[in-house]
Amino acid sequence: MAVKIRLRRMGSRNAAFYRVIVQDSRRAPTGRFIETLGWYDPKQEGNNFSLNLDRVNYWLGTGAQPSDTVASLIKKARTLPVEQAVAGEVTEEEVPVAAVEAEEAAEESVEEVAEETSVEETKTEEPVAEEAAEAPAEKATEEKS
Repeated sequence: MAVKIRLRRMGSRNAAFYRVIVQDSRRAPTGRFIETLGWYDPKQEGNNFSLNLDRVNYWLGTGAQPSDTVASLIKKARTLPVEQAVAGEVTEEEVPVAAVEAEEAAEESVEEVAEETSVEETKTEEPVAEEAAEAPAEKATEEKS
């Protein structure tokens, strides 16, 4: 299978951004893809792309051919200093405060539900344990008779 690393256009009209994807070269750019490696936003100033270089190196090692634009993005990502190296992870500065608060609220609700279910499970397990303890005692009395 001939594999390419190419850009996939996303976003709305006049607000396009691109995802860097790995795809079979015989498929349309808007068709099914194998993996997403990062993104590229040409309208954004400064650091306008992000790549997971570990996965890029893996796919290049397996023979994937990058498009011209993706090859230039890979080249730029490799020349960045270590502090600015793009590894496909989002830094704390890039995460909006609202998203952090929503995630913390979701984690708290999950913990509360987990605590409630564990309390309910222990309540339902106690009678089962008592019945199990009674069952051998009944068998022992039946055997004596």
